[in-house]
Amino acid sequence: MNGKELFFGEHEFIVSKTDLSGKITYGNGLFIKISGYEEEELLGAPHKILRHPEMPALVFKLLWETIKSGEEIFAYVVNKTKNSDHYWVFAHVTPSIDNDGRIIGFHSVRRKPTAKALSIIKPLYGELLRIEKSGGIAASQKHLDSLLSKQGLSYEEFILSI
Repeated sequence: MNGKELFFGEHEFIVSKTDLSGKITYGNGLFIKISGYEEEELLGAPHKILRHPEMPALVFKLLWETIKSGEEIFAYVVNKTKNSDHYWVFAHVTPSIDNDGRIIGFHSVRRKPTAKALSIIKPLYGELLRIEKSGGIAASQKHLDSLLSKQGLSYEEFILSI
């Protein structure tokens, strides 16, 4: 990965909210600081401005399918800062629901991932990314499904087990 890796404390949380299309509507102080952007640059911008090029598209496909269906998801994500540094997070993303039960946006709380989890996720994501580059997201999905099936785990069970 290019740039340096940034870290934050195990008791710190990165928080952001987006609208239905993924445009940032809120970011806490740590989110703004670690991203390298000014708050004015983030608000209204698509959250994908933080997407690191070494992040498998499959993970975002799973994330968006899950939260748009009204469910929460946990995922490991590497984000890119404004100056192309990067930082890893363990994200918990949930839909924001209004009083009528309609999804009105999304809320994400990210914490520092464990070294053990990253020792498993980094090679897996590298493998998924290589597969995506040659065979697309469908090939990446097939590979992940096969790995999970061999372990007898769902995606959520796998993520929460590491």
